[in-house]
Amino acid sequence: MKKILMVFGTRPEAIKMAPLYKILAKEPDFIVRVAITAQHREMLDQVLDLFKIVPEYDLNMMKEGQTLYDITAKALIGLRDVLADFEPDLVLVHGDTTTTLAASLAAFYASIPLGHVEAGLRTGDKFAPYPEEMNRCLTDVLSDFYFAPTKQNRDNLLLENIDDDKIFITGNTVIDALMMTIKEPLSLDEFGLADVDWNKKVILLTCHRRENWGEPMLEIFRGIRDVVENREEVDVVFPVHKNPRVRKAAEEIFAGLTRVHRIEPLDYHPFSHLMARSYLVLTDSGGIQEEAPALGKPVLVLRDTTERPEAVAAGTVKIAGTGREGVRRETLALLEDEEQYKRMAMQANPYGDGTACNQICDIIKIRENQQKIIFFVDFLVVILIWQYIILVM
Repeated sequence: MKKILMVFGTRPEAIKMAPLYKILAKEPDFIVRVAITAQHREMLDQVLDLFKIVPEYDLNMMKEGQTLYDITAKALIGLRDVLADFEPDLVLVHGDTTTTLAASLAAFYASIPLGHVEAGLRTGDKFAPYPEEMNRCLTDVLSDFYFAPTKQNRDNLLLENIDDDKIFITGNTVIDALMMTIKEPLSLDEFGLADVDWNKKVILLTCHRRENWGEPMLEIFRGIRDVVENREEVDVVFPVHKNPRVRKAAEEIFAGLTRVHRIEPLDYHPFSHLMARSYLVLTDSGGIQEEAPALGKPVLVLRDTTERPEAVAAGTVKIAGTGREGVRRETLALLEDEEQYKRMAMQANPYGDGTACNQICDIIKIRENQQKIIFFVDFLVVILIWQYIILVM
């Protein structure tokens, strides 16, 4: 039986790996185990509870004030022991977190094949986003199997001399997770949203990336404040990340604005329903650029670049940048221009149809069967050689 270890450490990774775990765990020929670093603790646990996943290995390494050095070193040492204990035949990682990089390096040190889910995303700038761009580039250098969401991701990998027969275009597993979650009905009133006027044009805002800390984030928030102060028909719902820098910036700019509803971070179930009820999404998150279009919601990206250019090309996403004027202008355009809004809302989602996890599972099974066939053929060849030697002697 093939032993598969799935490693993740943050909420976005857990969301995108959970439906894949559910599929793989049902396969009778696979033994599947989950190792979490808990790079994020509380938000990760929310997703694990939602999808009813109990990790076999928990490094529980989240601590306040730790640096990228700390996270990388702790994860690498902790996963060394996990690999030694479980001895997997395949390690699966996701995306571009520090956990992803550490797990990839640990698998390489142990000479264990590595599969990268959501491979091939690129901005071309190693500091945007930081450290994610280098995390995913280095992970792809170490990987043996590449599960690319789109053709653009595949092309990126080919430009880096990755063998074409190791790359598989599957769509993004986040759509699988979203479709599973949105089926479950839920009232949003209990999540600090009872006073939101859903008859208005509700904007969902998320903003937390390291590259936006400081003045870029303040500029983004100023642009959103301009919109709220000048458009009475707008409410903003902002689940505020727990990072103190994000919270300080939000308090500085949004204090006193009653139509900016600052709430605690939501777990994935209510957040999915919040996306579905929103009119428009403003975000610096990567995954939301893939999820919101599946619900027919236009997305403005609060960054100067994106590793998801296929969404921009498809017309479901537009880059608003991090400047006050750009954020204000692009948001108002979608609020005021109905035709532009409809064009974005009605475009086909380039990230697939919710079958990515089944495709990945089938690919792993096919590769496993190919290995069995190769082993059987090699065995037959050895037997024939021995028979020939015996006859000759």
